[in-house]
Amino acid sequence: MSKPIKNLIVETYKNRFEGISGGVLVDVRGVKSNDTNTLRADLAKKQIKITIVKNSLAKKAFEGGELAAMNDLIDGPSAMVYPVSEEASVVSVARELIDAAKKLKELEFRGALMEGIVFGPKEIEALSKYPTKDEAQAQVVQILLSPAQNLIGAATGPGKMIASILKTVQEKLEKGEEIKKAS
Repeated sequence: MSKPIKNLIVETYKNRFEGISGGVLVDVRGVKSNDTNTLRADLAKKQIKITIVKNSLAKKAFEGGELAAMNDLIDGPSAMVYPVSEEASVVSVARELIDAAKKLKELEFRGALMEGIVFGPKEIEALSKYPTKDEAQAQVVQILLSPAQNLIGAATGPGKMIASILKTVQEKLEKGEEIKKAS
């Protein structure tokens, strides 16, 4: 391959992966083309893309950027699987690939990068169990609201009890029943 072609591919990788801060590297050798096409289509519906990368050129493209930590993971035929929208994350990529690997036994994990943290091939399953950004934010909101909900419950509890007693007294009076003093 000529130098100008290599430079063009490196620039293409830089443009394609611009703004991408993480992803999962896999080896798709041995996966049948129809299965690969099905996997690509399924992932595309979930805002996830797959790009087969040429090792040395991908390493050049990743140098100095957010994906530079992935250079140690690139070894042999590799495909970069990465989120392309805010709805998807590296965790959702890992989840989808773990599900796909159950059907596609030939799919081999090389590693992953998320928020500057490198995950080895055996850590991908653990990564898939992390909460996504939205799930983590919901958990934080729930933790923050929990004390306030308890406080509101404690503050309104006695008032609800008094309202319930008054309602019972009112109903008894409307029925003409006598209200006895509690001893």
